[in-house]
Amino acid sequence: MKGSVYNYQMCRSIKKLRYPEHFPKDEEIHAAALQYIRKISGYRQPSQINQLAFEKAVDEVAVSTRTLLEKIQLNAAGK
Repeated sequence: MKGSVYNYQMCRSIKKLRYPEHFPKDEEIHAAALQYIRKISGYRQPSQINQLAFEKAVDEVAVSTRTLLEKIQLNAAGK
């Protein structure tokens, strides 16, 4: 693998949530987490047997996303 693991394109459905003028709403964070889990799992809607794992993953990604956005420093110029 060459270069940084962060050089890959983000799924077009996932929207940027980090803006200096406002913090994203819970619904925005959940929607981004849902899109991410859908993308990596390959499921738009998981089967009943996978539903609990799918929902738990969405919740965990949403919590991690909120934590990241709360901790990111926005004082860098142009960032």
